[in-house]
Amino acid sequence: MKHARIAWAGAVHDAVEADGQLQLLTPAFRGRRVGLDEVVWLPPLAPTPRARTVLALGLNYADHARELAFKPPAEPLAFAKGAASLIGHRGHTVRPDGVQNMHYECELAVVIGREAKNVNKADAYDFVRGYTVANDFAIRDYLENWYRPNLRVKNRDTCTPIGPWLVDAADVPDPMRLKLRTTVDGRLTQQGTTADMVFDVPTLVEYFSGFMTLYPGDLILTGTPDGVVDCPVGAVVVCEIEGIGALQTTMVSEPKRA
Repeated sequence: MKHARIAWAGAVHDAVEADGQLQLLTPAFRGRRVGLDEVVWLPPLAPTPRARTVLALGLNYADHARELAFKPPAEPLAFAKGAASLIGHRGHTVRPDGVQNMHYECELAVVIGREAKNVNKADAYDFVRGYTVANDFAIRDYLENWYRPNLRVKNRDTCTPIGPWLVDAADVPDPMRLKLRTTVDGRLTQQGTTADMVFDVPTLVEYFSGFMTLYPGDLILTGTPDGVVDCPVGAVVVCEIEGIGALQTTMVSEPKRA
């Protein structure tokens, strides 16, 4: 099943996809259907009782590592992002003034479904709620270390669109065999497959849960294939993952300060 969170009629609603529409789950509107273009899309993640942890991977595709003239890492290269960086489908991502290179990163995002600590790789999928599409924008102008990107590169407001759907794990038979593609203004600029990950989903769940507790609603962004390009103001970027969805983002300039 494909789950969504949306704003419609002055309220936030949980919804599911139904015959090309959104079927609302809010008690007062339960069963009502609205069009995909009638709503504001939010990140498809329900609020959590504790702060959401967002973990992201660097250089987790061998072809992307080669693109940057690096060897694939011997262990996961991870960094944390704040939940304030998350926005929904059809949202606007701010490109800072004067930036020369800001590029998308189409990524499979893993949503944790239950508390995970010291999970064995063989059991890792039992702790996954589902999957969504993430676009982990990076601003290369600020990059000092490919292995550990600093906060200004990755952890900026609006720079992590996710969605539109949260797809149940049961509906994704093999997350390690999914095609990824990105278009910029309709032009294909990136394509790859999750089969090329250096560290697969079970390995990542085992790795992270080995030294920290993962909680329901936490996210693991699993890295991107090669083929990233600069995205100017006005560009419409669509990151698509087979069976998961197509996530659209429009690049906008910084708001002018009063």
